[in-house]
Amino acid sequence: MKNGIKKLVISLSVVVGIAVFFSFRAEKDHNFEVAKNLDIFNSIVKELDMFYVDTIDPNVTIRRAIDAMLYSLDPHTSYYPADDQSELEQMIKGSYGGIGSIISYDPKNKYSVIAEPYEGMPAAEVGLKVGDILLQIDDTVLSDKDNQQVSEMLRGEIGTNFVLKVKRPGVEKPLDFTITRKSIQLPTIPYYGVLKDKVGYIEFVSFSGTPAADFKKAFVDLKNQGIESLIIDLRSNGGGLLDEAVEIVNYFVPKGDTIVTTKGKIKQASNTYVTKNQPLDTEIPIVLLVGGSTASAAEILAGSLQDLDRGVVIGNKTFGKGLVQIPRALPYGANMKLTSAKYYIPSGRCVQAIDYSHRDADGKVERIPDSLMTVFHTSIGREVKDGAGIMPDIEVKQDKLPNILFYLVTENHIFNYATDYCLKHKKIAPAKDFALSEADYQEFKEYIKGKDFKYDQQSEKVLSSLKEIAEFEGYLEESKSEFEALEKKLSHNIDKDLDYFSKDIKHILSLEIVKRYYFQKGSTIERLKQDKEVDEAVGILKGNTIYKNILSPAFKPMLSDSISVKLTKS
Repeated sequence: MKNGIKKLVISLSVVVGIAVFFSFRAEKDHNFEVAKNLDIFNSIVKELDMFYVDTIDPNVTIRRAIDAMLYSLDPHTSYYPADDQSELEQMIKGSYGGIGSIISYDPKNKYSVIAEPYEGMPAAEVGLKVGDILLQIDDTVLSDKDNQQVSEMLRGEIGTNFVLKVKRPGVEKPLDFTITRKSIQLPTIPYYGVLKDKVGYIEFVSFSGTPAADFKKAFVDLKNQGIESLIIDLRSNGGGLLDEAVEIVNYFVPKGDTIVTTKGKIKQASNTYVTKNQPLDTEIPIVLLVGGSTASAAEILAGSLQDLDRGVVIGNKTFGKGLVQIPRALPYGANMKLTSAKYYIPSGRCVQAIDYSHRDADGKVERIPDSLMTVFHTSIGREVKDGAGIMPDIEVKQDKLPNILFYLVTENHIFNYATDYCLKHKKIAPAKDFALSEADYQEFKEYIKGKDFKYDQQSEKVLSSLKEIAEFEGYLEESKSEFEALEKKLSHNIDKDLDYFSKDIKHILSLEIVKRYYFQKGSTIERLKQDKEVDEAVGILKGNTIYKNILSPAFKPMLSDSISVKLTKS
């Protein structure tokens, strides 16, 4: 017996020794490969600098090499040289030095224009208006600058001044504005308010800055206004700070719950995030609106409340970013944002949808297939899956915008008409009461027809292709009359199309007009008048019956069309 135990101990010692040896050897080989390739890279740069036919710019050449190397890992790991820290600072702090306005490029005039100034920010305070054409910054003429270059020139150190020359539609001479750059804090909650049936609504667009404090303030205010349920709109929220997401989850779940676990290569990258405070409200029914732009910390918020059966998720599949980034300081004032871990929400699943460690021969990556997804379970036993973002409990089909509207927007006809409209109307009704009149829409139709507006009709393209195929196969001659009749019916008719799609066109036109008077808040109020997913959420929260049925063990995710039939009879 003793000899047997002795042999077993010796055998185990040998196995452990072999494992340690190979582990040490693998680490040594890895370190050698890293050192070898760094030496080769340094030698290549030196050879290029000395012998290449043209003088290389080391900043440009090496930056391209760094960017290519990092992109081969994942798109979230990025390098920021000392003279280009504004983007990283904005992501971390949610702020930057600038004028506080979205600008867009007008390809027709070949200038950037003011597209949307933020309320209370320098652009709005000095009187810049949507549609103003940016001609000159101090002594620099902007006619040869693209939108990115103009944006970089508008940004700068907080407190610095510059003179902006603009051409305003309807005004003969250019206007000069002296602007002082300020710290631009992008709003995390552009709007919140009370909808019908005492439903609270919070539009939550970012996890940068102080989102938890902003959210708490909005929620407490809504509670004081008497809300009985809550919609959290995360459809435009691309994420941000992980610990802020955990704090917001804590507002609705008890102290001591594990919300997120991160797992990385090194011990410091692995962490567990637990709710630390007493919640604000563990009873109020919650619906979270999500979509393809919902990512990162926003997925933590939606996914955690789904896993804990604390809220119903409505909309469309989220982006699927289950990776955690940290900033790392580099020599000479540079920095990098580095993917250090994956995160896992309460059910144990990771929402990461793309495995960047596996690429095909062309270097492409694919979304994780359904066959490789693992089933997890919420607190009460509902099935959820990993590897595909957050799948909503109720999927709402997206309405397809008409083809004509795409061209009206991309060719700036909506934008330009709204500019003309604002020149003629010094003020409009409050956002909640504003409605585009039939006379206004008739004026818009005449405006479009005066622009000799043309757009591709898909039906005409398909018919033309079908005609070619019919001719090739010998059927055209006997079908000639049918084709001619169909061509007449599908011929371009701007009047007919503008009338047939008037509801969608009026909605986008109204959004463009209202935001010029009432900024982001007004734009949201206008959008809510025709928001399919918000209406779906209000219907689920009304009366609480459907809401409770969704949060039951037997529930299976479904399309919105079948909700009222299936769940009200449960």
